[in-house]
Amino acid sequence: MPEPYDQQAAVAPYGGGGAMDLAMSEAETLEKAPGGPPLGTGPGKPRSLWSDAWYQLRRNPIFLVSGLLILFLVVISLWPGLIATGNPLECHLAKAQEGSQPGHPFGYDSQGCDVYTRTVYGARASITVGVCATLGAALLGSLLGGLAGFFGGWWDALLSRVADIFFGIPVILGGLVLLSVVTSSTVWPVVGFIVLLGWPQISRIARGSVITAKQNDYVQAARALGAGNGRMLLRHVAPNAVAPVIVVATIALGTYIALEATLSFLGVGLRPPTVSWGIDIANAAQSIRNAPHMLLWPAGALSITVLAFIMLGDAVRDALDPKLR
Repeated sequence: MPEPYDQQAAVAPYGGGGAMDLAMSEAETLEKAPGGPPLGTGPGKPRSLWSDAWYQLRRNPIFLVSGLLILFLVVISLWPGLIATGNPLECHLAKAQEGSQPGHPFGYDSQGCDVYTRTVYGARASITVGVCATLGAALLGSLLGGLAGFFGGWWDALLSRVADIFFGIPVILGGLVLLSVVTSSTVWPVVGFIVLLGWPQISRIARGSVITAKQNDYVQAARALGAGNGRMLLRHVAPNAVAPVIVVATIALGTYIALEATLSFLGVGLRPPTVSWGIDIANAAQSIRNAPHMLLWPAGALSITVLAFIMLGDAVRDALDPKLR
């Protein structure tokens, strides 16, 4: 006769190695981020994109190194007197092109100005141009590109054609033509020129990101519930489309700093008495054989600054794009 059916023996208790035990173990494993704490900040609460990105950034040595360098550059650009007590415009022709001396570790330039002091004060103009140009290009490009991607139609076609026109303008040639007629020695003409030629790139990134975001189910659900265009764009589309713009803008910041130095080197960017690394590099290029220290320090500071912002952009890109991990 067949043995009686035992219902209790047919179901393996949790912890006894049965199928239920395996399923619970896999669920607990999936609740944890690779190499990190649980994905949720609480029971059943998954981390958002931004909290997860910040968690990844804090553990990225590239982000830590570049962040410390940028923090140092920002501090000395705001308060250069913390590490340089001299006057960058005070020059002594009798000491022109002299090398390192006590109290003047970088030596003197062709006008007898202290190279160390001018290198420190030159960070202010470069950081100001880079930050202001990036903010201007990001805001203008995000606004125009976001509206074009969300509404489409004739507005999208018009923006695409206008962006194509600006893409066709060579940056250096455009700077030589447009900035050569400007007589101001402030940073704002250079900032305006960079924004004028920099917004099309960010607008295309913003347009594509908005087109992708507005096709998601939560946007369609909000539209079905009667949400207006303004609410959908600000509450649902923009927060989920801004990540690529942040990545591109962060990397572009370093590029804009290098562009300012290039225009200043060519004589159409910043002009004296503004202290700029590009101006010092242009002055030192004529005496590179006799006094190479005049070129070494401002060029080195420019290279380190651009590298720091590019490294920061790479770290932000890796943190905001889970597919790259």
